[in-house]
Amino acid sequence: MFKTRIEAGRLLGKKLIDELTNSQIANFKDSVVVLGIPRGGVVVASQVARVLGCSLDVIVVKKLGAPYQSELAVGAVGETNGSQYLDDRLVKDLQIGKQYLDEEITRKKAEIKRREQLYRQGKPPLDLKDKLVIIVDDGAATGATIIAACREAWNNLPKKVIIGLPVIAKDTLEKLEEEADEVIYLDAPWDFYAVGQFYEDFPQVEDKEVVEILKSKTN
Repeated sequence: MFKTRIEAGRLLGKKLIDELTNSQIANFKDSVVVLGIPRGGVVVASQVARVLGCSLDVIVVKKLGAPYQSELAVGAVGETNGSQYLDDRLVKDLQIGKQYLDEEITRKKAEIKRREQLYRQGKPPLDLKDKLVIIVDDGAATGATIIAACREAWNNLPKKVIIGLPVIAKDTLEKLEEEADEVIYLDAPWDFYAVGQFYEDFPQVEDKEVVEILKSKTN
């Protein structure tokens, strides 16, 4: 149980710095980029970047909701076509048609574009080529958005992609290990219902807070 996202980020950062030191990475500032998944993941990522002393950026992805059950993720998508992830079994079980998926993807990509503009405030994304990229969220239940984030990151030719999480559902871990070079986490319980159950204080993070975090990191 973590008190807040800030505490979780600091603890995750300490674990990551131990792992990266063992990998003999000499210069975190120049070789590592931490990418936070909005909105809660950016709070955690900001602390990870602070502990590591490296660059922070945002990676915007959106889950694809099921018909009439928007909170049920049947996949996720990023800005580029190569980032798309679909849970094929769930899509088949729910008998979701191509037309619905195409429309949902179009809607979510429009939202991604809007959020990119809002968060970046006219600044370009950081260059990920040949970097060690650490993708951070406040937790992973199904892992759909993290998979899309990994695929989005790989499109930018990084040297290595690591997923960093305070908590992950045990039965999601293997799925994420297929998308990144490594998954580093603090806890992986079997009894996992929602990310918020592992935090004492888990308020909704607003867009304004994400903008302020990114602005303070680049100033």
